[in-house]
Amino acid sequence: MMSQVPKIHLDRVSKTYPGSKIPAVDELTLDVHEGEILVLVGPSGCGKSTTLRLINRMIEPSAGRILLDGEDVTEVNPDKLRRRIGYVIQQIGLFPHQTIAQNIATVPGMLGWDKDRIRTQVDSLMTTVGLDPKQYRDRFPKELSGGQAQRVGVARALGADPDIMLMDEPFGAIDPITRDRLQNEFLRVQGELHKTIVFVTHDIDEAIKMGDRIAILGEGSKIRQIDTPERILAYPVDEFVDDFIGAGSTIKGLNFLQVGSLKKIDYPTITVSEPAETGVARLDEAHQEWLVLVDEAQSPLRWIRRDDLSGPTPRTGDIGEEIGELLRTDDTLFHALELMVESASGQTVVVDAHGAYAGVVDMTHLNRAIRRAQLEARLHYEELEANA
Repeated sequence: MMSQVPKIHLDRVSKTYPGSKIPAVDELTLDVHEGEILVLVGPSGCGKSTTLRLINRMIEPSAGRILLDGEDVTEVNPDKLRRRIGYVIQQIGLFPHQTIAQNIATVPGMLGWDKDRIRTQVDSLMTTVGLDPKQYRDRFPKELSGGQAQRVGVARALGADPDIMLMDEPFGAIDPITRDRLQNEFLRVQGELHKTIVFVTHDIDEAIKMGDRIAILGEGSKIRQIDTPERILAYPVDEFVDDFIGAGSTIKGLNFLQVGSLKKIDYPTITVSEPAETGVARLDEAHQEWLVLVDEAQSPLRWIRRDDLSGPTPRTGDIGEEIGELLRTDDTLFHALELMVESASGQTVVVDAHGAYAGVVDMTHLNRAIRRAQLEARLHYEELEANA
């Protein structure tokens, strides 16, 4: 559970570079909660990378305060501060003359850890990011692929077990397939480690996938909207945000809703051992044209109609129509949409965690779920505005 006290607090932070009259960051106030991934996203030149470098004092703020755990870091030694923070960048920045193990051990070595502790930590981190220590610890960066090198970069940032990680376009220079795998791997690692992460990207799709919350920044790092991905997709607060998200925001929002949240159509069922007249009676009672043939464990087998019930009992052979791919209650509505588009009927059968029939969903259900999410998001912002 995230703490109510922010792990990182930026209080009216500004940065104006020498020779410029326009601030790169202009009085930015921002909270990052413990254990969350906050993604800073916005167009090029909006100051998101500058904000990241201000947090660990790679550059000094022109005004404002930056607090980590309530401590004003503008008043502490910047080198000691950076050892408390993991930092991952797009170019990785591995030391080419050092082995993978030596790269990962950089900060622990600076902190004076003993050799056994360092070796244990290096092996553990390599395993965590999906690199076999026996195979990779003594290799050099030039011997790695881009994806492998990026994994080492993440492991190095985790070297001294920092509470905070700053990530600046960490997967931006990698091919799309490797990028997707690394994103998934990193989310898995975060699920175990629960670090506080500020993640910079220019890609709204990456922000939606990676962020617990997203801050969409305009010029000067002005926050145009900050919220969960699902709320931002359901209710962009202004034209700037809407344009930045781009087309398809409604469809993207389906990734945050699950089939189990829907009220499903309860088509009648009949088992393979029940008499055919039972199926006919259930069709009449439900005023439906179709029913679902299930086995004794209630697993769906076929769609069948009244005309298919000519024998003494339904058969599992060629009667009726194939069910097609099944949805589980924990599947996303985006996946449900994919299956519905592929289905001739526009309907998909849902099963529970045990594979038993749980109902049917169609396009109407998705439409209602989208409208409900939009309404809830709008009411949320109306309440915030009323309490401001």
